[in-house]
Amino acid sequence: MPILTDVAFDLEAGDTLGVVGESGSGKSLLSLAIMGLLPGVAEASGTIALEGENLLAVSEDRLCEIRGNRIGMIFQEPMTALNPAMTIGDQIAEGLVWHRGLSWRQARADAIVLLDQVRIPDAARRAKTYPHEMSGGQRQRVGIAIALALKPALMIADEPTTALDVTVQAEVLDILDELAREYGMGLILVSHDLGVIARMCRRTIVMYAGRRMEEGPTRDVLTRPRNPYTRGLISAVPKRVGDGGRLATIRGTVPGFNRLPSGCVFSDRCPERIDACDSAGPPWTSLADGRGVRCIRAMEGENGK
Repeated sequence: MPILTDVAFDLEAGDTLGVVGESGSGKSLLSLAIMGLLPGVAEASGTIALEGENLLAVSEDRLCEIRGNRIGMIFQEPMTALNPAMTIGDQIAEGLVWHRGLSWRQARADAIVLLDQVRIPDAARRAKTYPHEMSGGQRQRVGIAIALALKPALMIADEPTTALDVTVQAEVLDILDELAREYGMGLILVSHDLGVIARMCRRTIVMYAGRRMEEGPTRDVLTRPRNPYTRGLISAVPKRVGDGGRLATIRGTVPGFNRLPSGCVFSDRCPERIDACDSAGPPWTSLADGRGVRCIRAMEGENGK
């Protein structure tokens, strides 16, 4: 049973791509597929090319060389992503030892520099501490340091600020943006937060039930959405305090991948549904302005009506 279907995109060095959608849309699964970390019952097909090398055609040993070295990943929950039995410094140093052949002494010294880069105060002392001795924001910065240690070509950040308060979230995003620019990495940012995507990403993909529903320059996608699902996500963003009225929602929930509608996967929740939406899944349509959309009504006008 296919879960991710017809998901395709290009990302140049130094470029930024946002991936948005509700929980269950396939965002994290897409990240795991790129990393070659899908669960054993799942298998990726097609092509995942990094610097001209198809990651689906290489051995597991080669993938182990690429992970961390050429592709870095910042996981959603830093407390479970970090090893509770290793010091912070050793967790950062480990990749430098295995991939760069540094001595542990040199790697630990480099780890302190990385902690300083991600704005961990008193880095030399904190390198000797364990994850449970740090706050959530500090642990997430450690996760960024681990992912950046080898200066990968591609960075995948899967909901890197979900568990953080607004102030710490802003600091973490600033660090990620600054270091990504400094290293010239391609950045894929997975997030529920459209504000984060608007701030960080040049292009955005909107996903639903394992499909691309819309793609294009972030400003265009968020200000002139062509898919009803994208419009629903934008409408559901909380407004300023004092604006009044009820919070807009998208009725229903994302269906399981074993019970998708027979036509458009969004048809059973779509307020703009017509009978034709139930008959066949709409194809992906590339638009002249560098955008793309999956909706049979997308060409009816800028507002899809």
